Amino acid sequence: MRVTVLGKSPSWEDAGGACSGYLVRDGDTTLLVDCGNGVFSRLRETVDYFDVDAVVISHLHADHFLDLVPFSYALTYSPRARDHPTRPVLHVPPGSAEFFRRIVGSWGSETLIEDAFELREYETEDRIEVGPLGIRFTEVPHFGPTRAIDIASSPSGSRITYGADHGPSDALVELAADTDLLLIEASITEPEREGPRGHLTPAEAGDHGRRAGAKRLVLVHVTDELDTKRVEREAAAAFGSEVRVARTGDDYDV
Repeated sequence: MRVTVLGKSPSWEDAGGACSGYLVRDGDTTLLVDCGNGVFSRLRETVDYFDVDAVVISHLHADHFLDLVPFSYALTYSPRARDHPTRPVLHVPPGSAEFFRRIVGSWGSETLIEDAFELREYETEDRIEVGPLGIRFTEVPHFGPTRAIDIASSPSGSRITYGADHGPSDALVELAADTDLLLIEASITEPEREGPRGHLTPAEAGDHGRRAGAKRLVLVHVTDELDTKRVEREAAAAFGSEVRVARTGDDYDV
């Protein structure tokens, strides 16, 4: 199983980068996890978008779903669309269909996204299969309903866990227990001082990875305006081993 980082930025893109988007490939199966702004262009540089079997969205913040719009236009109106009648499956949180209609209906067809994809709303307790990949979820604390995502390959038993966006979370630690690769956010330099927690510091990300027993820890949702080496050092000190900040185009094999 291979994961390719299409974008790892927070809610504004890195220079030349993209927001959240991770391509998971296992044999002939291709899965896109989140599709934030800038991701569709990066996807096209990596695979044929008609070869994507399914997309799964962690939560309905723009930096995690916005490029479903150009993806939908391409599936519907590109010169090759007639030759590819099969639609990718789009796994989305509850209420997404109505939400998408409000977004795209403000300038065009309300059903643009659900016409381009086979839209399926999942519940947190659901288990999803995409080819050899088994997907499960847990709720994590953020500024709106958000699910972390665990992906396991049935042939190899290898696992990738993606935390999405979240504050401190025992549920994520449980979901990621003994995972081969934990993609975990490290958006902020110090904890939020007021209101609910919705993001992690590098040290908190490292501590989550240590408690989960993750074999590898990669930091995501990190702006290029931070000192990457410092972020990695702070996370590694808490994790107890080397940690990397994801970079666009990185490949990780598990």
